[in-house]
Amino acid sequence: MASASTSKYNSHSLENESIKRPSRDGVNRDLPEAVPRLPGETLITDKEVIYICPFNGPIKGRVYITNYRLYLRSLETDSALILDVPLGVISRIEKMGGATSRGENSYGLDITCKDMRNLRFALKQEGHSRRDMFEILTRYAFPLAHSLPLFAFLNEEKFNVDGWTVYNPVEEYRRQGLPNHHWRITFINKCYELCDTYPALLVVPYRASDDDLRRVATFRSRNRIPVLSWIHPENKTVIVRCSQPLVGMSGKRNKDDEKYLDVIRETNKQISKLTIYDARPSVNAVANKATGGGYESDDAYHNAELFFLDIHNIHVMRESLKKVKDIVYPNVEESHWLSSLESTHWLEHIKLVLTGAIQVADKVSSGKSSVLVHCSDGWDRTAQLTSLAMLMLDSFYRSIEGFEILVQKEWISFGHKFASRIGHGDKNHTDADRSPIFLQFIDCVWQMSKQFPTAFEFNEQFLIIILDHLYSCRFGTFLFNCESARERQKVTERTVSLWSLINSNKEKFKNPFYTKEINRVLYPVASMRHLELWVNYYIRWNPRIKQQQPNPVEQRYMELLALRDEYIKRLEELQLANSAKLSDPPTSPSSPSQMMPHVQTHF
Repeated sequence: MASASTSKYNSHSLENESIKRPSRDGVNRDLPEAVPRLPGETLITDKEVIYICPFNGPIKGRVYITNYRLYLRSLETDSALILDVPLGVISRIEKMGGATSRGENSYGLDITCKDMRNLRFALKQEGHSRRDMFEILTRYAFPLAHSLPLFAFLNEEKFNVDGWTVYNPVEEYRRQGLPNHHWRITFINKCYELCDTYPALLVVPYRASDDDLRRVATFRSRNRIPVLSWIHPENKTVIVRCSQPLVGMSGKRNKDDEKYLDVIRETNKQISKLTIYDARPSVNAVANKATGGGYESDDAYHNAELFFLDIHNIHVMRESLKKVKDIVYPNVEESHWLSSLESTHWLEHIKLVLTGAIQVADKVSSGKSSVLVHCSDGWDRTAQLTSLAMLMLDSFYRSIEGFEILVQKEWISFGHKFASRIGHGDKNHTDADRSPIFLQFIDCVWQMSKQFPTAFEFNEQFLIIILDHLYSCRFGTFLFNCESARERQKVTERTVSLWSLINSNKEKFKNPFYTKEINRVLYPVASMRHLELWVNYYIRWNPRIKQQQPNPVEQRYMELLALRDEYIKRLEELQLANSAKLSDPPTSPSSPSQMMPHVQTHF
């Protein structure tokens, strides 16, 4: 049962090393306890506490707080409980009870986490033990509020592969067959002067000059102009992404923007209309006119057709996930489970995002039209739709490295506001910018992998480790809001990439049933009866819920693969031994090595 409460974030080579505590003379001294640590991780304090376990009741333990994690080990002989919580996962720390609290275990700390769990610790009232722990936790869980660096800048881990080299935009566009006669690569944004939230390298229509791009930028929210994300290898229709046009209440028009969208349409002579998918509900798009935004009207954009996809905004998604947490942690109410899940609307939102992505993919795959996708600013719902559509259309993105490239390209380089949406190192847990947009995308990917179990090279553990390190601040991959901010902070020089961890141990994250297929388009069924709550993620902390165990066929397949590897290894050893015998000078005419020139082993 305790294992369900354990989350491992340790480098394999470092799991059993003890944490070093800086002593008063500045020398690190090894603690005898086998507490895992990372290079660059130091112990700040340790304390005896009572962990109020929501499943097993109060458990006496010792908590160790480092500059990276909170680590609790049970001191009770009948409990092997271990908690391993990166401080980046913590959303809020509250004091529980006061000086006059008299109830048992009523005085301590309440900790709310971003990964669907809460922690509660009871402490002794005397000796300021709570105050010390509260101050240390607050300081290191929210380093930005205390002028401290995020742990990623202190992490000294070394891996045998460099994850920062996974994504090279020029190579990725070249893989897609770009540039070509209709599309060119521009470095107009090299210094992030055109758009400070876009990447330095952009792909735009060949016929559009850099001056044209500057004029279009004035009419798009945050200067996020329409740029290419993906081109179909055969029919040459494209997926283009951008932000909303700045139409406003007066219904402003911009001839340069209208002409630019026509130029995009004309990059493919086979299509008569450009399809625009606005991710928002139409009511919201109209309301955005009041704040200077809006959408492309038929009378201004004659050769375009507009569809609204009814995906709700970041605030609706945040409240929906809160409701999911309420029904899964700490207790799952079995008797009202279906109605409780329905009341969260979480799967409804998943359905709408998948449905929108299917429409984008179908339009492009059929060759009927090129597609332009936007929401308000083009960094939340837009990223969900473009990346999911590309995952459906392009089998390359279903490999481990292909998926990493997809995340780097459509999410990280194109300015999804990870720092604002996750709140890395920030104590303001009520910030209205927080929202689980990227989690929702990963959930959609998981839903697809359930429906197409042989189509993805990666397994469920791959998706979970990405989400765990979305919050942990151990790696630099998801830090900051955009590429320009990461360059200013020299993230690739000063931090380690999450892809380094994953790609140095790929076997752990491989799907044994993966069958590589070229040019197969995946259309998941996005109806409610085919979607399910991701139990192994959302309810993984509850030991009473029987998690979806690995498929027995999958387990047996893995065993057979291990057996095959063992036999191959033994065969190679036999062949090496035999070749060594053959190369030895003959000792007698009847030596076995002369009589058996080659060993043939049938596998």
